[in-house]
Amino acid sequence: MRNKEQQLEEKSTVTSSQFLTFYLAEERYAIDVLKIQEVLEVPRITRVPRMPDFISGVINLRGTVIPVMDIRLKFGLGKTPITEKTSIVVIELSVLFSDGERSLLQVGLFSDLVDQVVDIPLANIEAPPEIGTAIDTSFIQGMGKIGDEFILLLKLDSLLSEQDLFNITENGGPSL
Repeated sequence: MRNKEQQLEEKSTVTSSQFLTFYLAEERYAIDVLKIQEVLEVPRITRVPRMPDFISGVINLRGTVIPVMDIRLKFGLGKTPITEKTSIVVIELSVLFSDGERSLLQVGLFSDLVDQVVDIPLANIEAPPEIGTAIDTSFIQGMGKIGDEFILLLKLDSLLSEQDLFNITENGGPSL
């Protein structure tokens, strides 16, 4: 039987060319389907005082407290408007702390509109763009090309910094 550390390493390895595409502020993004737990309609969100602005609150998912992150805010794209098309994509992040400890964390991500699951051949995935050292692109896994369109492939395990995680867990959010 494999130990938990081996399972975590397997989950953090990109082995799939299937991605769920979704929209944020009219731009198309994608995440590896292996990271997705489920897609939900927006339920009641409980606000938690002193959380970072990009954490909208928490939801109860079958007895588990899940923080909900507004990645539009995290990316500087403004707050996600809640409409009938807004969804929450529940993902599992593999988090590596500076002390070397690795942990799994479930997080809900707002999306303006969930699009579809697409196959992107590995030959059609390019490295993240070189923008310079002043701009952090660590959350970009690559650029997927479908036809004439490029889709930003998100590297989910780099969406939250260790400081972000500390702020979430220390300010009353779910413990890791």
